[in-house]
Amino acid sequence: MENNRIALIGIIIEDNDSIAKVNEILHDNSNFIIGRMGIPYREENINIISIVLNAPNDVINSLTGKLGMLKGVSAKALYANKK
Repeated sequence: MENNRIALIGIIIEDNDSIAKVNEILHDNSNFIIGRMGIPYREENINIISIVLNAPNDVINSLTGKLGMLKGVSAKALYANKK
């Protein structure tokens, strides 16, 4: 069994047509999500979301990859040093 890691995924959405798909992907992984903060930056017409997870490394990588493949969506993961 793989050890879980604590990670933060930063998401920037520049295409509003992708918002529903981002929310669907996050909902599918909600059992790993510790917290979520969303900031609509209306002046720039972008949305910024921070997700904190406690999940296996492959789940974090898969989630980040799925989000990053969406049109107008950027996603990057940062990991806590604690293992």
